[in-house]
Amino acid sequence: MHMMDIARNSVRAGAKVVEISLNFQSIDNSMELSISDDGCGMDQETVNKVTDPFVSTRITRKVGLGLPFLKMNAEQTGGSISIDSEPGRGTRVKAGFLRGHIDCIPLGDIPGTVALLICGTPDVDFIIHITQDEKRFNLNSKEVKDELGDVGVYNPEVVNFLREMVKENMEEMSIQ
Repeated sequence: MHMMDIARNSVRAGAKVVEISLNFQSIDNSMELSISDDGCGMDQETVNKVTDPFVSTRITRKVGLGLPFLKMNAEQTGGSISIDSEPGRGTRVKAGFLRGHIDCIPLGDIPGTVALLICGTPDVDFIIHITQDEKRFNLNSKEVKDELGDVGVYNPEVVNFLREMVKENMEEMSIQ
């Protein structure tokens, strides 16, 4: 759910392109999640505060738990988080996890999350990179939309196709 939450932050920040990378390394059983966008970005003062659960850039509520929970979950596994942002240029959030750590939460439904992001936000282009050591899978929603033509990405058959494509590629890379 971290991936969904942070990507939705990007969409709320006005991003038209969101790039999500999941990098799995067998040698140290680690994973890095990186989400970059071309949204409105944040100044350094805001970046310094966004991992505080009682700080939010949203005006509808005063609490923001997405980044604080991501930070907590990464750090409790021995990992870390970094946030780079600049007003008008976008934001990049990176979180590293040691997957073998007893406190590492399960990976979750990555194929379903990718399909939901693409199909639920058709005006945003998502670029997805999933790597396991030297193996790599890439998915660009703009290319999918171009190929579909008049068929919307929200079509249930497209949703199922995207989910299955990501699932099969992750299984080929032995990611679970």
